[in-house]
Amino acid sequence: MLQKLSIENYVLIQKLEVDFSHGFSVITGETGSGKSIFLGALGLILGQRADTNVLLDKSRKCIVEGLFFIRGYNLEYFFKDHELDFDETIILRREINQTGKSRAFINDTPVNLSTLKDLGDKLVNIHSQHSIVTLNDADFQLAVLDNYAGIQPILQTYRSNYFLLVRLKKKKDDLILKNTKAKEDRDYYHFLVDELKKADLKPDELGSSEERLQFLTHAEEIKTTLFRATGSISTGEITIIGQLSDVINLLNGISRYNTKLQELVERLKINSIDIKDISSELSFIEEHIDIDQDEIEKLTQRLNLLYRLLQKHQKTTVNELIVLTQELEMKLMDADSIEEQITRFNTEIQNLEKSLYDQTREISSARAKVISNFEKEIIRLLLILGMNQAQFKIELSSGDSLSRDGIDKVRFLFSANKGIELDEVSRIASGGELSRLMLSIKSMISQKNLLPTIFFDEIDNGVSGEIAGKVGSILKQIGNRMQVIAITHLPQIAAKCNHHYRIYKKENQDIAMSYIKQLSKEERIEEIAKMLSDNTVTTTALKNAKELLNN
Repeated sequence: MLQKLSIENYVLIQKLEVDFSHGFSVITGETGSGKSIFLGALGLILGQRADTNVLLDKSRKCIVEGLFFIRGYNLEYFFKDHELDFDETIILRREINQTGKSRAFINDTPVNLSTLKDLGDKLVNIHSQHSIVTLNDADFQLAVLDNYAGIQPILQTYRSNYFLLVRLKKKKDDLILKNTKAKEDRDYYHFLVDELKKADLKPDELGSSEERLQFLTHAEEIKTTLFRATGSISTGEITIIGQLSDVINLLNGISRYNTKLQELVERLKINSIDIKDISSELSFIEEHIDIDQDEIEKLTQRLNLLYRLLQKHQKTTVNELIVLTQELEMKLMDADSIEEQITRFNTEIQNLEKSLYDQTREISSARAKVISNFEKEIIRLLLILGMNQAQFKIELSSGDSLSRDGIDKVRFLFSANKGIELDEVSRIASGGELSRLMLSIKSMISQKNLLPTIFFDEIDNGVSGEIAGKVGSILKQIGNRMQVIAITHLPQIAAKCNHHYRIYKKENQDIAMSYIKQLSKEERIEEIAKMLSDNTVTTTALKNAKELLNN
């Protein structure tokens, strides 16, 4: 329920704040007083688009804010889905700055415009001459019938399964495309894997192979150098070991005179042992070096293979080639399993489709059961609204293809006058007839408490006199079940409301501004008297106004 609407710097409204209550409220005012402006401002917080033309003062931003009480609307899921804090009282706000940029908020949390509109559609339903075109929409007609039949829980389950079916079919189609490409790639992947596996790759072998080849390539040089080195250390005429032995003997003769010299002699002895070991190892390496041209050739071929594979696959290490081999093997396994997955999806889709068709039969049956009562109730309401010759039929047909609404198609057929054959609403009804038909429909489905706050704009189009009073009575009946706000020019409708507001213009610094005021009982009498007598309040008009209010 809309509890409060605040408007600032919007078209002809400098600043305005109005409180609303449950029940039936009307807004009246002279032509051009700002009623459509008021409705436009409300539309902003319901997600309609706007630009800088709405700014009264181009140097300041426009702010429209609505306070709503939403207990019983079952909107907790919406706030959870959009990660918003839920409260029974919420605020929708819209700001439009000087450049025309718009910002939307729910409870001070910024949201995009589509989110604001989604929530706004669940809070306020605006009924206007423009919106009556939805009466011709097949989806709207089916939704009306479903609301009247009260099959939302069944439909919710069905739609959940239907959209699951859509997702499964999409996944299957994606797999089919993937399978087509996989078949094209499979032979190439097999070739790559065979080539890499045939290479018998070993982790880190590139570095060790390069080092071994480097050693073998320079084997003669290494052997000669090692022979000369061992000769200098231990086998030549003058050797490092021999000279070191002489030094040890010299120092040993005087070491008894100094403990430091004794320590140095011991260190020289240890070094002498190390040098002898080094000489032995160098000699061993030198003796076992063979210049093996076959091994050089094999290593060269091996490294050429590794270099070619690295360059081909744009890798830098053999380890990366090993990982690539594993990845290609996984792709081959995936490709081999795709057809199995497609088969599983086909089975799942077939089972789900069977379940959905079973559900559609239940849905179609529930729709068919209420059609007769629906038609009779519409005719009854149209009779009340002065359409004595009106005929109304619902044509329900079933097809074979599943959709989000089942397998049914619906058409509302209407005739306003005797002798005129029933036809689709869009082809046969005038604006006033459409307005009364839509009012009848919304009156019916409001009994199911399925509509939010409803705002009627120009519901009085094409009606007057006694019929206008009956329109007002129906609006009041709807207002007993939900919040109804109507803009009207007819006193017969205004007299039926629980709460009466008047929009008026007032000169303010050479600019006409729009204001709104809730009327007291006496002010209501005067306002309705003006409506009865073209803004001239006469004694007769006042008397008639009091009679209308009393009735």
